[in-house]
Amino acid sequence: MPKVDLYNMDGKVVGDIELNDNIFNVEVNKNALHLAVINQLANKRQGTQSTKTKSEVRGGGIKPWRQKGTGRARQGSIRSAQWIKGGIVLGPKPRSYRYTIPKKVKRIALKSALTSKVQENNIIVLDDLRFDEIKTKKMVNVLNNLNIKTSTLIVLPEKNEIIEKSARNIPGIKTALVNTINTYDILKYEKFLITKDAVAKVEEVYA
Repeated sequence: MPKVDLYNMDGKVVGDIELNDNIFNVEVNKNALHLAVINQLANKRQGTQSTKTKSEVRGGGIKPWRQKGTGRARQGSIRSAQWIKGGIVLGPKPRSYRYTIPKKVKRIALKSALTSKVQENNIIVLDDLRFDEIKTKKMVNVLNNLNIKTSTLIVLPEKNEIIEKSARNIPGIKTALVNTINTYDILKYEKFLITKDAVAKVEEVYA
């Protein structure tokens, strides 16, 4: 089992913790990581882009000139696609980009992402993360104590409004719960900060 240091909020090592091999020490599956990331990015797309077809463009109700005798090509409407300001042929319309991938692939990708953080020494485990009031300065002090100066995903075992609000105004910092973490966020943020209780919950949920 991989073993990592256990820190307190002062940035001091207070022990170590063994991580579950089935989650934090699996073979990294790059294909599953790719599928999971592409899937999540696609599901985030709004799909609200839209262009107007010939029938939706304003104007052009009258035939621009008579059918024969002018020497010009026949035209039925100045809003046909070949005209300036005409309708768009086969343009994008509002649609959903959402699709699903197998749950097994999602799970493999998540475990691969967590394992990569361990292998890169980018996982930091805290014995506890608790404030008595909402204070951004306190969260900044904790990050400084841990020598964190890059983008970081903070994972909590359960909803904690004080921690979440203390961290939300810090650039590059995001909080998440154990049941909401995903492959994309784990890979996007360089550091992975998680509490000891959250580690236990991750091992319980994803083992």
